[in-house]
Amino acid sequence: MNSLSDYKQRAISAESAVKLVHSGDRVWVQQGCGIPTTLLDALVRRAPELHDVEMCHMLTLGTLAYTLPEYAGHFRHNGLFLGGNVREAIAEGRADYTPICLSEIEGLLESELPIDVALVQVCPPDDHGFVSLGIGADCTLTAVRRARIVVAEVNERMPRALGDVFLHLSQIRALVATSRPLVELHAELPTAVHMRIAERVAELIPDGATLQVGIGGIPNAVLASLTGHKDLGVHSEMCPDGLVPLIESGVINGARKTLHKGKVVAGFILGSQVLFDCVNDNPLFEFHPTRYVNDPFVIAQNDDMIAVNSAIQVDLTGQVCADSIGTRPYSGFGGQLDFVRGAARSKGGKPVIALPATACHGAVSRIVPVLDPGAGVVTSRADVHYVVTEFGAVNLHGKSLRQRAEALIAIADPRFRNGLYDFAVRSKYLEPRPALVA
Repeated sequence: MNSLSDYKQRAISAESAVKLVHSGDRVWVQQGCGIPTTLLDALVRRAPELHDVEMCHMLTLGTLAYTLPEYAGHFRHNGLFLGGNVREAIAEGRADYTPICLSEIEGLLESELPIDVALVQVCPPDDHGFVSLGIGADCTLTAVRRARIVVAEVNERMPRALGDVFLHLSQIRALVATSRPLVELHAELPTAVHMRIAERVAELIPDGATLQVGIGGIPNAVLASLTGHKDLGVHSEMCPDGLVPLIESGVINGARKTLHKGKVVAGFILGSQVLFDCVNDNPLFEFHPTRYVNDPFVIAQNDDMIAVNSAIQVDLTGQVCADSIGTRPYSGFGGQLDFVRGAARSKGGKPVIALPATACHGAVSRIVPVLDPGAGVVTSRADVHYVVTEFGAVNLHGKSLRQRAEALIAIADPRFRNGLYDFAVRSKYLEPRPALVA
């Protein structure tokens, strides 16, 4: 089977396709903007006849009905990276969170977490019968290759991404034809604080550097601050909308990359239609599974690799919490540690943790004496390098606890510096200030 007409003859309804899911199955759901909502809606309608179905995935967008209280016992979510649509279910015990680095998820799918059914969304087939996962390979291509059954929503509006992101129609048990807009993630508008942080991060990025950026206001602000740079490259688990103007202006061209020269290498994209249009059939983009993109040894082959990640808290010894607020899971490990370690081993590379100095409208410091009880350490104090707030940038690598405390207090919000200093003195990190002579 290798023609468009053959595919249309095989297409069935979503209701028929999801009958391939049975009680007790583990179901992989394609993440992000590629979430197959048509299939999920049909699956949820089957809830009364299903029990103990495990829904496994990373960050998804939109409402996930199967995480609602009324579906307890029918579905249970296992999150490998969390979004706002699942946090309540996690907090209330109706869903699970599995902490794991993005680079290791595919190995998990091949061992402790075998997949029964993979629900994915793809673009229409080409003349050879191949379809693209569209918004990226991420961990889904491996899930598809390992799953017993693959069910695909074939969406006429899914972009045709290039790279190691294709599967053949013969690998798909059931096809469901749709034509609908993809779920979009619109860029968060950077605040004045984000822009001040971004200016400091931009100063750490040389011309010709290769970038990794994540989601949110700070990464968007960093990209917006790079319009004066030259010959930047991208090697990133995720690509946001903010790359598009830099590509169009020629700032991002990959001309000086030492690995995959001239290519934007990514695992997946998270953005809006402007990014989908940019990626569609564009040979500038080369998508690969996350186990490759996020492999620290691969990342390190990019000279001047600049990895920009965020945090919820950083304590005075340099421990970085990025996946929880106290004991409450918030997001996930993602690729932070993968890229921190990869960039640290890159020639000229710099791993950067960028965060606002405060939270809760200035009421709480993010530079803290100790992490909140139960807070998870994503990047250890042995791995951390640059930490950037709107008040400055410091490099903690190779620094003693005394030097770290001094440096981090200096980039904390001034309103909290005295309290941080007092804690550092009590903890013997720092000596008391000399008494003033009258």
